Amino acid sequence: MLATSIRLIQDGVIKFDGGSMFGQVPKTEWEDLISADRKNRITMGLNCMLLQTAGKNILVDTGIGNKEMNGLKQQYGLVPSRLMKNLRHLDLTPKDIDSVILTNLHFDHCGGSTRLDRTGELVPTFPKASYYIQKACWQEANDPSERCQHSYKDEDFAPIEDSGQLELVDGDYELLPGLWVKITGGPSKGHQVVVMNHGGEKVAFMGDLIPTPYHLNLSCTSAFDQFPEESMSMKRDLIEQAVDEGWLIIFSHGRDCQAGYIEARNGKRHLKPVSLG
Repeated sequence: MLATSIRLIQDGVIKFDGGSMFGQVPKTEWEDLISADRKNRITMGLNCMLLQTAGKNILVDTGIGNKEMNGLKQQYGLVPSRLMKNLRHLDLTPKDIDSVILTNLHFDHCGGSTRLDRTGELVPTFPKASYYIQKACWQEANDPSERCQHSYKDEDFAPIEDSGQLELVDGDYELLPGLWVKITGGPSKGHQVVVMNHGGEKVAFMGDLIPTPYHLNLSCTSAFDQFPEESMSMKRDLIEQAVDEGWLIIFSHGRDCQAGYIEARNGKRHLKPVSLG
């Protein structure tokens, strides 16, 4: 069994169109849950996760990063990246990260994977880390369709291959005893979640499959998801497992609520929020 220390690492916030994030759920139903700005954008978290086990530091997702985004900062209401600052608070430098697991290669999940060095060259942010990415995800990011090409920024992931730090996996894969990546598809080709054993319980980082607590509702599937029916089916299965086995769920875009347990009471499911430092 994998004994780990788990910490939520915040990179900042991002604003996405509320209607797109809630998909077929009308605004009359979601506007009482979360407020939107005058551009109909809702503010969501950019959450990463740090696992420390057996002397290893494993980072799940890397947020936006601090590269110039060609005007996208204003479009998405971005604040300066906080990932490096929050790692320093834990006495960690980029060289201390041994592995990076990316749930997907959308810019808001992998932008912090690379940086500009002093000469202006793009290099991996974590020079000693292996970066674990699903093969199908890598293939799509390098040849995206017109529908999803705006979600991928070549500068966020190409330097990982150039440096020889890329580790492609194909399907469910156990990185360490008790630490798994599980392919889900749904939001994008090759999307994966991370599931681990921790102190006798399971913890799951859900990426874009269940990005916020509101997306525990099966009918709430983002319009950004490429395969919404697949998303709904995978959500149903994982939520049932989470309830039956008492998983701690971590939401990659949760802001006010970033993690919690799903409990069944009186035939209904409720989320019990948990704070992760």
